[in-house]
Amino acid sequence: MTIAPLLARLSALNAVLARWALYVACTCLAGLLAIVVYGVVMRYVFNNAPPYVEQVALLLVISVAMFAAAAGVRDTTHIGMDSLVAILPGPVALACRIVVQVLTILFATALVFGGVEMASSMRGDTIPTIGIPESFRYAPVIVAGVFIALFSIEHILALWTGKEVARSWH
Repeated sequence: MTIAPLLARLSALNAVLARWALYVACTCLAGLLAIVVYGVVMRYVFNNAPPYVEQVALLLVISVAMFAAAAGVRDTTHIGMDSLVAILPGPVALACRIVVQVLTILFATALVFGGVEMASSMRGDTIPTIGIPESFRYAPVIVAGVFIALFSIEHILALWTGKEVARSWH
């Protein structure tokens, strides 16, 4: 089996996943704005601070950060040292780009396994002010880790075949 059909299927899947990651991140960001404004108004205008605002805001911050980071990996909008790689000879630059993607996969794997370990260690606890399982905090980390690994695999295949990964968000 050649790499091209695999890359085409993975690119189609990843384009959908990256768009949904951005939709989730944007929705969570809007929710974060709403819950923080609500909390501030309730505290300073009505002197009646709801106890759940801080915990909901923390869940939303985690979700925004993780899903936006995953989408950034897919669309290569994350911080990079391209100026150094750009002056290297073609094969060395290619090797550097592949090494970066492999390291990104290792980081994503650490996110997934660390998130699963933390979630399983907290499975019996609940977040008291909102009544949901404490392990729920780690779901965005786990899902984003899987997305980041898939996106990096796509980049490796694209680099190997000399193709570009089309951005999912224009």
